[in-house]
Amino acid sequence: MNNVPIHEILAITIIVIDWLIRVTAILVVPRNRRPNSAIAWLMLIFILPTAGMAAFLLIGNPKLPRHRRDAQRILDEAISKVMRKLESNNKGEQLIGVEPPIKYRNQAILNEALSHLPVCSGNQLDAITAYDGAITRMIRDIDAAEHFVYVEYFIMCLDIDTTPFFDALARAVKRGVTVRVLYDDFSTRRYPGWRRMLQFFRNENIEAIGMLPLRLPGMGYVRPDLRNHRKIVIIDGRVGYTGSQNLITRNYHRKDNLYYDELVMRIEGPGAVQLAAVFMTDWHMETGTLPDMRQFNKRLLLQRAGNSDLQILPSGPGYDDENNLKLFTSLLYQAQSSVTIVNPYFVPDEALSMALICAARRGVIVTIVNSEAMDQWMVGHAQRSFYEEMLRVGVAIYLYKSPILLHSKFMIVDNDAAVVGSSNMDIRSFLLDLEVSLVLYDPTVVKRLKKVSASYIGRSKRIDLHEWRLRPFRKVLLDNIARLTSALQ
Repeated sequence: MNNVPIHEILAITIIVIDWLIRVTAILVVPRNRRPNSAIAWLMLIFILPTAGMAAFLLIGNPKLPRHRRDAQRILDEAISKVMRKLESNNKGEQLIGVEPPIKYRNQAILNEALSHLPVCSGNQLDAITAYDGAITRMIRDIDAAEHFVYVEYFIMCLDIDTTPFFDALARAVKRGVTVRVLYDDFSTRRYPGWRRMLQFFRNENIEAIGMLPLRLPGMGYVRPDLRNHRKIVIIDGRVGYTGSQNLITRNYHRKDNLYYDELVMRIEGPGAVQLAAVFMTDWHMETGTLPDMRQFNKRLLLQRAGNSDLQILPSGPGYDDENNLKLFTSLLYQAQSSVTIVNPYFVPDEALSMALICAARRGVIVTIVNSEAMDQWMVGHAQRSFYEEMLRVGVAIYLYKSPILLHSKFMIVDNDAAVVGSSNMDIRSFLLDLEVSLVLYDPTVVKRLKKVSASYIGRSKRIDLHEWRLRPFRKVLLDNIARLTSALQ
């Protein structure tokens, strides 16, 4: 051994370590992981053992830490009990835990099993497509707040267009209203003025917490690309907002000419209580505290505001299940006549792809509206890799004309159900992002959403299968490479 050159010893050691990494990866990576994701990780580790394993250790776990998932289960059960106590209002009307339409009874049971939130009735729903109009409407409701205002956003930015919203929060505090704000820590820091925003919160005595802050291993480490993607505003548990729109100027301070179209749903009625429950869970996860539930209950006098039935479905890495993926796939299998999907990021997994293809094959008219513009290069190319297989089975695909990026996120099933919320239809939203979806069981509201989708289609161009197959080879190659990387979750 003394006669063996040191460089040979190093070479043998490196080879042994490389193979130990590969063998360990085969034993560890596939456990409780989707086959396509496991294969992608194993390919990376076999090609680049050391770097691949380091990446896996940093970002290979798509779930929040176990203590947070355990807390999520405990809170869900507690909230379920509160919801059941709030079933009836002071007029004796049962508004929470009502029976959904027979067609969607199994869907409602599934949703409640996933999130512990039952169907609620007596809601008034408004679809807001005007970007500034949504902010204006929120300000009006905040100025009418008497008890509390809860605000939760993936991206918050104090800029010229959002200043009136922040000013409304300050006015509410001065009236004695409790104002709590949650913002995704990493995403918000990417935009100008975030320090000024935090200083504003301090100056105005607004409780504001950054969600999922980046921490080093051993210091509360969470995979850095697990993000809270929800967009929620609740006023007094009486009015709530959710949808695709972040709290930032319409062009996101971009240097190019791209800007965004959005959809926000305003909920008046018991559905706002369910949104408040989602906020309270996130607040507890970040602070370890909860608002006083007894005071909360006294303030929530359930009142019928309309006739719409709905459910709120939170999802994300804090749950053991992929709640939003199960929601989308189960609705696709229930579809009888038509499905319209409006979403900026469409990178389906095998289950969702199969559900879409099966729907189209059995005669359901399936329409997908994406954007011609791309603000995320990798996702944009990955979603284009799915177009040909969808076009072949008769799915109609429309691209919303640039320079506007269609950021609205909703799905319409037949003429009587819809899902609106923050969730994209990609693996990131199914696995890595905390999302919230509003499930609607109301043909009247669905009719309004169909008008919205029709207006989007009117500003889009339809993809022709023959022309799509004639794309340059370099674009096809980019699409396929991007598709492979999307499985690394």
